[in-house]
Amino acid sequence: MPPQKRADEQLSTEILSFCRHLAGSNKIVAAFACGSNPLRSPNTKATLEVLVVIHDFVPRFVNYAKILCKRNVLIIAVDEWVFERDVDRGFLGDALAGRMILPYFVLLNGDYLQRLEIKLKKRLILELMENLVLDFPELCYEIRMKPEYFMYEAVATRARMFPPANDLLIDFMREGNRSENAEITLSGYRSALAELETRGIVGIVDGYIRISDAFTDAVKGRKARFVSLFKTGQRTLFASLLSILPQVVDTLSQNRELLRVGKARSTIQVDKMTETPEDYLFVNTENGFVPLAARMGIELFAREVLKADNDGKIRVDELGGILNDVFLVTYCVGGKEKKVVAKRFRDWSGFKWFPLTLWSIGTRTFAVLARSRLEKEFAINQLLSSKGFAVPKILYISMSERLVFMEYVEGENVSNVIKRAVSRPAAEAVQNLDPIRKVGALFADVHSAGIALGDSKPENLVATKSGEIVMLDLEQASRGGDKVWDVAEFVYYAGHDMPLFAEVQRAELVAKAFIDGYLGAGGEAKVVNRAGNPKYTKVFSVFTLPHFMLAFSNLCRKAGTTERR
Repeated sequence: MPPQKRADEQLSTEILSFCRHLAGSNKIVAAFACGSNPLRSPNTKATLEVLVVIHDFVPRFVNYAKILCKRNVLIIAVDEWVFERDVDRGFLGDALAGRMILPYFVLLNGDYLQRLEIKLKKRLILELMENLVLDFPELCYEIRMKPEYFMYEAVATRARMFPPANDLLIDFMREGNRSENAEITLSGYRSALAELETRGIVGIVDGYIRISDAFTDAVKGRKARFVSLFKTGQRTLFASLLSILPQVVDTLSQNRELLRVGKARSTIQVDKMTETPEDYLFVNTENGFVPLAARMGIELFAREVLKADNDGKIRVDELGGILNDVFLVTYCVGGKEKKVVAKRFRDWSGFKWFPLTLWSIGTRTFAVLARSRLEKEFAINQLLSSKGFAVPKILYISMSERLVFMEYVEGENVSNVIKRAVSRPAAEAVQNLDPIRKVGALFADVHSAGIALGDSKPENLVATKSGEIVMLDLEQASRGGDKVWDVAEFVYYAGHDMPLFAEVQRAELVAKAFIDGYLGAGGEAKVVNRAGNPKYTKVFSVFTLPHFMLAFSNLCRKAGTTERR
């Protein structure tokens, strides 16, 4: 037998012998050493941590420091019931169960440990998915994950909350061990995910994991953020209390000052070596899956993703936008000019955003944070596209840069259609109102699909040469949402686009065309009726002249009634 293997077996034998002494007449359920191959650590001064699970152990939990085979060994003895509760529900904040997040070396009863490891990782996956739903309430429907996300997010969390475990984390991430350790750790997550797939909680296609709509809706319904934050705080508290003794044991063999320096160095190394979990979260675009951690500016996107000619100039022109930066990017591929739109989201704060917030109090709430609005833009765009609605194709997304790149849509802004209609003779105006009727019908179809646009101004719609109505600026859209707001904003904002001295009767033609289109496509009359209430008119009275507001609100209140017909 090779000397190293003989030494490993001797150390293992002495550890188990001491564990049996601790257990007395009670049964040892399982035992493991923390680390992928901790018995043959190159650092013989490093403390070897062993966890032994004992049936009906009294006291329930205790630490023992021993020197076995010239190694500092910390033996953590825990009652079987306590350990299994920590696995099931984080009874001790995962202070004990969390040791199975990283690779471990089985000393006794590997089948038992594997079963509990899968149970632990299944719970961690569910908790991490809850956090994703709460952090990305719209985007979570579109996010696709790799199993590595759960592994590295759990490792990163442990690095933040368990500083004394940095030596184990460094061993896990060390270049020579990384791929083997990752594969060992991932096997438990894959088994847990397979069980969750059979329960319909996740779907797995081509190696990508998707959270089920049912799970997402349930989490959003019970608003579990407080519970999740409590769990995190609970883990931190218990971890702090139960991680003191390993540091004490280290002082048996190392000078206190050297220990302090060594721990600081370990922390720095962990920060540098830990993978970014967001590298394993993806959203699907026209150019394939994009990781949420992707960082890409406008010119780099044109060169690397759009394959713009290396010798061609990339022109970036502002398209306007008060609350966001919107750019038209012009580039060449094979000498042929092409265009895309880049939209950079900014946090809404300060005076520019305050008036609309004030005016809409009690009527409508808005997504303000840049990340939240980008998330809605992408998620609802994808949802509408999947249901056959016309929206610009999303080409790329960079969450870190708050950028979304999308197809440039050729056509006429519906705001211009309205201006032209009210400035022409009556007979000609009627002929120019077909796009407005199509907008009404489009809104009815979108609402019947369970979606509200949130920012339905005429300027956010484009009529193409083929007669299609394309919806832009979906950053306030949502599943469910306020359908009445959509109707009210389009109708009243249409008055904002009309000349000061336009005839009221001419303006009414625009509103009637929209309402007819909405009702004709199956839209609910009560939705239009409610748009005439003061709750909505008060908001838009700031933008639209009073005589237009009065005419439009009367049309809305009478929509679908005999009086209007």
